[in-house]
Amino acid sequence: MIPVAITVSELNKYIKNKVDEDEYLNYVYVKGEISNFKHHYTGHMYFTLKDEKSLIKCIMFKSSTSTLNFAPTDGMKVLVLGTVAVYEAGGVYQIYCKAIQQDGIGDLYKEYEKLKNKLEKEGLFNEAHKKKIPLMPKTIGVLTSRTGAVIQDIINVSTRRNPNVCIKLYPIPVQGKGAEEKIVDAIYYMNENKTADVILLARGGRSHRRFMAL
Repeated sequence: MIPVAITVSELNKYIKNKVDEDEYLNYVYVKGEISNFKHHYTGHMYFTLKDEKSLIKCIMFKSSTSTLNFAPTDGMKVLVLGTVAVYEAGGVYQIYCKAIQQDGIGDLYKEYEKLKNKLEKEGLFNEAHKKKIPLMPKTIGVLTSRTGAVIQDIINVSTRRNPNVCIKLYPIPVQGKGAEEKIVDAIYYMNENKTADVILLARGGRSHRRFMAL
């Protein structure tokens, strides 16, 4: 028997209905650390709530932001009260926040600041070491995973802004044990062989990505 195919919209609607029917997801109380925070000009707030192993997108509409007695920022540890629902058009689920309460400065942000201060003392952020990034590079070297969604994003954005740009992918692991050595080796190789005008180190998928121009 040949299965009958359904549309993407039908699948997303089915998943949305399943989530909406779950009473537990209609009232969740979640703790985590804020990242990628954006206060939109409409008054809505968009951010990611994360811990050491996972993350989830969050949105707080303008009608609820008036209850806040503090300004949310990246690295802030919070308690979020809201509803988990599916954004049908995008096929993603997220927390629609009704209230947010501070829960101290996030541990992940503390570690980030600690490392940043250490590298600053070593002079790694010294302006004397920085080189001006070309406005319109002819060749971009990309260090990232071969299978990650981020490479397609880089290709789409780069070629849209500069159709003649040449993108050279150097596939490497960007997370996990031993990744740092592979990254260092790849940067050294590209510099020594002058394979690109600028090197882009990228990690992440569509929901959570990081770029660093080198």
